[in-house]
Amino acid sequence: MKISKDERKCKNTILISILTNLETMAELSVSKKNIKDLLNNNKADFLIPDYQRPYAWDAEKECQTLWEDVFDFAFPENDYSNFDTKTAEYYLGPIVTFTNNKKQSEIIDGQQRLTTIMLLLRAFYSRFEKMKDMQSQKLREMIGKCLWKTDEFEQPDFSQLKIDSEVATDNDKEEFLYILKEGVTTDKMKSRYAQNYRFFQKMIDTFVNDYPTFFPYLPSRILNNCFLLPIEADQQDTALRIFSTLNNRGKALSDADIFKAEFYKYYSREGKKDAFMERWRKLDELCERNFRPNTGTPMDELFTRYMYYERAKKGNKNSTTEALRTFYSANNYALLKCENTLSNMELLADFWNDVYHQDTDRFSKRVLERLFVLHYAPNGMWSYILSVYFLQNRDTDNMLDEEKLYRFLSRITGFIWAYAITNPGVNALRTPIYTEMVNIINGKEIDFGEFQFKKQQTINQLQNYNFYNGRPITRSMLAWWVMQQEGQLMPSLDTTFEVEHIYARNRNEMEKTLTDKWSVEKIGNKALLEKRINIRASDYRFSDKIKYYKGFVNNKGEKKEATINTELVNLANIQTDFTEQDILNRTDKILSSFIEYMEQNNLVYCD
Repeated sequence: MKISKDERKCKNTILISILTNLETMAELSVSKKNIKDLLNNNKADFLIPDYQRPYAWDAEKECQTLWEDVFDFAFPENDYSNFDTKTAEYYLGPIVTFTNNKKQSEIIDGQQRLTTIMLLLRAFYSRFEKMKDMQSQKLREMIGKCLWKTDEFEQPDFSQLKIDSEVATDNDKEEFLYILKEGVTTDKMKSRYAQNYRFFQKMIDTFVNDYPTFFPYLPSRILNNCFLLPIEADQQDTALRIFSTLNNRGKALSDADIFKAEFYKYYSREGKKDAFMERWRKLDELCERNFRPNTGTPMDELFTRYMYYERAKKGNKNSTTEALRTFYSANNYALLKCENTLSNMELLADFWNDVYHQDTDRFSKRVLERLFVLHYAPNGMWSYILSVYFLQNRDTDNMLDEEKLYRFLSRITGFIWAYAITNPGVNALRTPIYTEMVNIINGKEIDFGEFQFKKQQTINQLQNYNFYNGRPITRSMLAWWVMQQEGQLMPSLDTTFEVEHIYARNRNEMEKTLTDKWSVEKIGNKALLEKRINIRASDYRFSDKIKYYKGFVNNKGEKKEATINTELVNLANIQTDFTEQDILNRTDKILSSFIEYMEQNNLVYCD
């Protein structure tokens, strides 16, 4: 997509503003350099590291846009004479790097644009081989110093490029390096590098044919008047932080990208590079299919769940959880240089795949019911402790004892639900959950012995709690109640449920039949109902809702399915109205049943 001069000016102003702010950070070296100054330096030695993603720019999109933008910049209004060589500036964006232990500038942000610029310069260099005039040869020499390091006589050393790629998942990187060295592509080359290089060759040929006299002005103005914004950090973490600041529209490097690189190095040394890449691909696909984290990538989520297992093995009960990268980078990423780590993560990913797909070969019906309820937990802590439980208690077939698993799931459900009401906030839950994680590792059956609830106090808190729709625990309690009903079928995890007011809120606004207007928000007036039904049933009297709960055939002969919520179907079968007294009775029934559930799981005690 082309941008106007005004848009470009605004974008440049923003970048300069960012640079001004960044310059106050002592750990950064920030500058503004044209392409020639950045690359002509014989110390220029850029590395696209193994944890970066493969080259992704497309000839018909990004490369076309780049070519048109720099052409419009270098030839304003298609007139080479309108260009002011002293003041004209075009900003191509930042290049964020840090100096690694081999003294290379490891690229954190900007690999796509720098790679493309190198391909463009190589296409110019090859074209100038056919031109013998002094001006063209001088430009060719200038470009050569941007592509290769030079010897003591300032002649290009064609064995030393100024950029290298070690991207672990890029099978085409050798084509990139071959194109830079040789300046040609072969018929077998199908990579984006080859496609984009051919694109630039084609555009240059067209330009030379149309404007042969003015051709040298284009590469000259690209070299001298097109600017990059190199930002060099003192260490990798700083560079990654700057990348996130500058590139909030792009796809930032995830923690998993960094970890993949460490795995890649380890398995390469073991002679298992190709096998690792295939394992990683499958693992990545599994995570993408199953995990939907609020932050980070699906693969990051798997690393998070596995981290709790390793923390518990160390007896770590600290409620302050380390950042993911901080945890795994300990002792020079020692955990990622252990054969068992990747294998355990694969097993964990398979386990969660079966959980999310409600696999009946792995889980019994009653276990799947508990897992369904836990998917409506008020926070994600259940997934962490269940991950620890699985990895610690799996048998040689990677299965869990059904009876013990059911007891475990029932107990954590009751505890997490009650704790969300009595001690709201996920941070408060960390202390008891982390304690039980360590107990799991030590072979103890969890009992939350140090954190059990006083019965009467818990009853009082439940009765006084406001189960507003905006509170996650409201849906949690309703999901638990659904699966307490005799004869309830197993809902699919893909079904979208909403909170249904059995006595419609709008009804009381019109009829004023409730003695307490807040009765409409009590837990006894709420139920989970499929979204497709809730949309139609939301504002009706109970007598009007009955057919939606039970299902019906409309005037077109179309069958509208009943809700899977057995309790609502039963209510529709035996009642013609749902009153305030029904709300109060059902509220008492739900809350007293929950207390009984806690007692059954040894989570409460009498004062």
